[in-house]
Amino acid sequence: MTERTEYATPVRRPRRKRDPEGTREAILQAAGEVLAQDGKEGVSVAQVAQRAGVNRGTAYQHFQTREQLIEATTSWVSERLYRAVFGDPAVAQDQPVESISIEALTEHIAQFAMDNPDIGRVWLFELLSSKRPANDPFWQQYLSNFDRFSKTELAQPGVDAEVASVLTLAGAFLWPVWARAHSRSTKERQQMAKRFTREMLRFSLHGSLRPEKYPELDARVRRKEPGRRHPT
Repeated sequence: MTERTEYATPVRRPRRKRDPEGTREAILQAAGEVLAQDGKEGVSVAQVAQRAGVNRGTAYQHFQTREQLIEATTSWVSERLYRAVFGDPAVAQDQPVESISIEALTEHIAQFAMDNPDIGRVWLFELLSSKRPANDPFWQQYLSNFDRFSKTELAQPGVDAEVASVLTLAGAFLWPVWARAHSRSTKERQQMAKRFTREMLRFSLHGSLRPEKYPELDARVRRKEPGRRHPT
């Protein structure tokens, strides 16, 4: 599953004493880096503590086992993804599905995946292999929105929300693998993220969405010329 990646030794800013939230954040950030580099088998609380620049005993106060640390790291990524895509959970949970911008939602997912390619893939694999995916806050909200949307007049009849959700997220978090291999700069990677967004919207407009309900979006997608393909 994992792809070996070389990481420079992280430079941690010194934190003020008695800052448990800051310490926990540093541990989770470091755990995400180790997970992306070495996979679950390479994670240990002691190793992550060293990478985070915190005392090993302090790290064990937050996470007594590697299993707790891995689970907490996956939840931490999910919460970051949630806020990047949906915003404040208190607001997002009560938002009518008809008012959600499909275009903005797709853009936010693609951008998060491109900005966080390694921990994003770690999160995706953990979600897909989980026996309790409903415990994941982002997945729960995303699938719920898709399921509610599929029951509205905006959607094509017979949409399988679960299958469509998995396909969309898998594409979003695997596309950066291709983008990083075939782009040389941040600007080029941003263009690749826009290409992915456009194509996913085109698929949606001719798959799960009823394009006559989204005339402006359909017109914008049709107007944009296809992105330049990388030579093979």
